[in-house]
Amino acid sequence: MNKLSRISELRKKLQNGEVSLGTWQQIPHPAISEIIASQGYEWVVIDLEHGSIDVSQLPYLFCAIESKNALPFVRVRESNYINAHSALEAGATGLIFPMIENSEQLSKLIKKSKLPPSGSRGVGFSRSSLYGKNFEENLNFAQTPFIVAMIESQEGLKNIDSILETKNLDAILIGPYDLSASLGKTGDFEADEFLSAIKKIEKACKEKSIPKGIHVVKPSKLDVEKYIEKEYQFIVYSTD
Repeated sequence: MNKLSRISELRKKLQNGEVSLGTWQQIPHPAISEIIASQGYEWVVIDLEHGSIDVSQLPYLFCAIESKNALPFVRVRESNYINAHSALEAGATGLIFPMIENSEQLSKLIKKSKLPPSGSRGVGFSRSSLYGKNFEENLNFAQTPFIVAMIESQEGLKNIDSILETKNLDAILIGPYDLSASLGKTGDFEADEFLSAIKKIEKACKEKSIPKGIHVVKPSKLDVEKYIEKEYQFIVYSTD
């Protein structure tokens, strides 16, 4: 199954209300990628924002992830065109954009993340097309890469409704640490302010029919089950 078909299956799964489970990688070694991708996760997110991973290492990590039939996603270092372009050229099948604060910002990022005619990303041979061997296949996939927006600030919280209305958004992901820090309650996930913010996001996602996700940092299966009961669908489980 090619990457377009696999992303289409993931989208269909989320649209049907099912849960997709992935994990997070920060250590820059393909052996780590291979080990965690072999645990049955659907996707592995390479963290360029907080991990010690360089863009030049992505192809090696992606190869290891793909060898175990998982999808390689990237949380870019900063939400801009250059970072999105570099990750996709290396072969990422999905992008997670940090600190999304309004729909205009997200809409521009999505357009810049897609090849023409759907978007305006630069066209050329790269690892994503096996340096031209799979050019047509990659061109088809590159019209609709998997897009996740992170909500992790008061500004993003304020604009949550319009963010969720952005065309071609596949899911949102709550960044619990940054969101709590933005509210002046860093790491306090029981604070009233944080819990109120979470409820606002949950309500908006339900009304707009956008899958919601969260990073369950502590490796707790009970926490995963708790979020599944609360209808979270895009769940990141722990880290490497």
